Amino acid sequence: MAAPRILYVCQSCGQESAKWLGRCPSCGAWNSFVEEASSPTRRREARRPTSPGGAPTLLQDVQPLPEDRWPTGIGELDRVLGGGMVPGSLVLVGGDPGIGKSTLMLQAAQLLAASGRTVLYVSGEESPQQTKMRADRVGASGPALWILAETDLDVILAAARRLRPAVLIVDSIQTVYRPEIPSSPGSVGQVRESAAALLQLAKGEGIATFLVGHVTKEGAIAGPRVLEHIVDTVLYFEGERHQAYRILRAIKNRFGSTNEIGVFEMRGSGLVEVPNPSALFLSQRPGDASGAAVVAAMEGTRPLLVEVQALVTPTAFGTPRRTASGLDYNRLLLILAVLDKRAGMQLGAADVYVNATGGVRVAISAADLGIAAAIASSLRDRPLPADVVFCGEIGLTGEIRGVPQLGRRLTEAAKLGFRRAVVPRLSLAGLADAGVEVIGAETLIDALDHLG
Repeated sequence: MAAPRILYVCQSCGQESAKWLGRCPSCGAWNSFVEEASSPTRRREARRPTSPGGAPTLLQDVQPLPEDRWPTGIGELDRVLGGGMVPGSLVLVGGDPGIGKSTLMLQAAQLLAASGRTVLYVSGEESPQQTKMRADRVGASGPALWILAETDLDVILAAARRLRPAVLIVDSIQTVYRPEIPSSPGSVGQVRESAAALLQLAKGEGIATFLVGHVTKEGAIAGPRVLEHIVDTVLYFEGERHQAYRILRAIKNRFGSTNEIGVFEMRGSGLVEVPNPSALFLSQRPGDASGAAVVAAMEGTRPLLVEVQALVTPTAFGTPRRTASGLDYNRLLLILAVLDKRAGMQLGAADVYVNATGGVRVAISAADLGIAAAIASSLRDRPLPADVVFCGEIGLTGEIRGVPQLGRRLTEAAKLGFRRAVVPRLSLAGLADAGVEVIGAETLIDALDHLG
C-alpha cells in the first residue's frame, strides 16, 4: 500500500486542498479544513466494481429480484419508502439527537425479524446491554434479530458476510471508522469511505441497509454532501424533542416519491403510527378566535388538513416584523404584498406572525388562500367560520389559481366535519360532489367577501 498523503479536507462539503484554507472555496464554510491522511491505493480498492470482472451485461439478461419490496411492518415508514424496502438498497435516516431515529430503526428491525428475515443491528453508540434495555422498552425481540456493538468497519463487514442478513442497520455512520484511514470517526474521509464500503456490501450481497446519521446545528446531515449522493434514499425525522409528534419525510428516493410523509407519536413504549394526521393537527383548534384558518394540503397521495394561525399587531419599531413558522417566508411576503396592493389592507405598520400548527411544514402554494384568510381575520379581529376550509394559490394580480387533486382534498375535509370550502373557480369544472358546499372565487377580494 502506498504511503499516506496529507490533505486538508473541508468537513462541510468534502473539498480537498493541498494546503490549509481559512474559507472553503466550494461551500463557503469558515475554518472547516482539517488535516487528514489519504491512501490512494486504499481509495481505489474501496471503489472496485461489484460486477465480476467489471464486464458489461445486457439489460434484458439481468435477472429481476425475487421480491420487489419488503414491508417493514410499519405502515408510515413503508409509505415514505414507497411501499417497503428494496433489497440491496442503501437508506440514510437523519434527524436531531433524541428525535427517535434509533427507536424507529429498532422497532423496524423487530418487525422485520418477526416476519422471518434475519436482521443485523450494529450499534456504535451503545453496548449490547444498553440496546437490550431499549429493546425491552419498545418490545423489540426475536430469534432472528442479531446485535453487534462495534465501530470497526472491517469487523462489521466480516460479520455481515458471515451472517448474511437480509437487513443491516448501522447506528450510526458517524461512529464507524476504517483502520486504514488515519483520521477520527465522523470525519469526511471516514464517513465517505465507510459509506462507500457499505454501498458495495449492499449492492453486492443484496442486503437492504439502513444508515443512521447525525445532523448539524443547521439541520443538515453531518458529513460531506457526497454521503447523500451515495445512498439511494434519504429520510429526515422531524419534530420537536419536547413534543410527542414526529414527521418522517423523504428528500431523496430512487424507488419512490419524495412527497410522502409519515406521522408518528412518541410514547413511553416507542413510536406509534398516526393513521389520520389531519384529525391530529386539528384536535386543538380554538373555538372562537380570530386569525385561524384550515387549509387543505396534499403530501404525496395523502390529503392533509392543517390549521394556519396568524397574528397581526401594530409594530413598536420603524420596520415591521414578519415571522413564518412551518411556512415559506418568501411566500408569506408575497401574500402580504398582494393583500396590501389588491385587497387594500394596510399592513405596512403591523407585525405579522404566521404559524402552521402541529409542527408540520406547509410549503405548497395551495395554502396561500388559507394564509391570506387567517391574516385578514386577525387584522379585522373577526373569527372565520369553523366549518370552512380553504384551498387555492394566489397570483400577483390577486387571482385565485387552480390546484390539483381538489376532489381528494375536499373529501378529506368532509370526513372531518367541514361543510364549506372556498376554492378557485377554475377548479370547479368537472368536480364531483365531495360532500361539502363549494364556493368558487376568481380573485382574493371575492374570497374575502364570501367570508364577510
